[in-house]
Amino acid sequence: MSLQRAGQVWRRLDVTLRDLPLGALFLVASFLPGLRGHGTQVGDLPTRPFDALAVVALALECLSLVVRRRWPVVCLALVASGFALDQLCGYHSAAGTTLPVALISAGCHLEQRRRTTVVLLSVAYVPLAIALARLGSGGETATEFVTFYLTLALAWGAGAWLRSTRAAEAARHERVAAETRTAERIRIARELHDVVTHHVTAMVVQAEAARYLTAAPERLEQSLTAVSDTGRSALTDLRHLLDLLNPGHGTDHGTDHGTGHGVGPAEPTQARTPAVGRVLTLVEQTRRAGQPVDFTERGTPPASTGSADLVAYRVVQEALTNALKYAHGSRTSVQVQRGEREITVEVSTDGTGSRATAVAAGSGRGLAGLRERVDVLGGDFSAGCGPDGGFTVRARIPADGTS
Repeated sequence: MSLQRAGQVWRRLDVTLRDLPLGALFLVASFLPGLRGHGTQVGDLPTRPFDALAVVALALECLSLVVRRRWPVVCLALVASGFALDQLCGYHSAAGTTLPVALISAGCHLEQRRRTTVVLLSVAYVPLAIALARLGSGGETATEFVTFYLTLALAWGAGAWLRSTRAAEAARHERVAAETRTAERIRIARELHDVVTHHVTAMVVQAEAARYLTAAPERLEQSLTAVSDTGRSALTDLRHLLDLLNPGHGTDHGTDHGTGHGVGPAEPTQARTPAVGRVLTLVEQTRRAGQPVDFTERGTPPASTGSADLVAYRVVQEALTNALKYAHGSRTSVQVQRGEREITVEVSTDGTGSRATAVAAGSGRGLAGLRERVDVLGGDFSAGCGPDGGFTVRARIPADGTS
């Protein structure tokens, strides 16, 4: 069995079984000839040989450690009783070291009545110190008892510090997990917004236009075909997004290449991440919805652009969606410049000032999401009305972004 496997088996054992070796170690050490009579000593009592009562004291001090994490108060009470018996009888065994161990464990694992436990232990220490002073030869001083009490208090403080450190670490992990979940929800919502809003807007516009084409069967058929193509594109993008959310994504058994809804087979050969090369598809889809769009694409993309392709695609998608919703019929220009170091996107829509204002006001969530994406990659993003009353979206995206 490998060490890693053995460690996993050990961690699965009950906590009392894992604490048993510690208690057994102290018990065995207490009977070693070299340590007998050389353990913890409080007061000035002479050392006494082990007898039957010593076995009881050692058992209380050592074997009680098996419940130091399961029942810390019980462990502390038993160990303290064994320690008192050990000192009053003058055994001075090595098992006396278990009292600080029990105090550290109680300070670390005790959940309730912590102050009450500290007060009771402090009160119980007073009669023990008085008894040891009376039974001794008188050589001990009050300073010695106070010093030992402070040592015990330090052990409790160490356990309390461990407890607070663990609690702070657990709180930090929980906070990071909550922030991660929130960021993931925002990311998923942003992806759904990008995918659903564009396709549904195009379908609504195309369907509205089809209502007025009943007298022109050829144009009506083209409009309905456009609606159908747009719906298929929406299903494909949504399927890809849901695949990414699927824990089995990327495995043979976790990928379903069928739609399950009778819409048609999926497109397994299609790239799951939209690239700048697919911007033309967005432009054609927007044109079929009745929006005049001029498209210009320049430059040669580098071999690897990281996430820049996807972000550039989303910028064009959001800008065309807003133009289709709020400036339908206005001429729109899409310019994409691809270079070795960055991708530059500019989408502008002609129109009156009121239309431009509508575009700006109606797309706040999408534009805010775009700004965040571009900022993450270290680029620049701007969106606003121009002097001619149109609305322009510009983005400069570093081509080596990997976020």
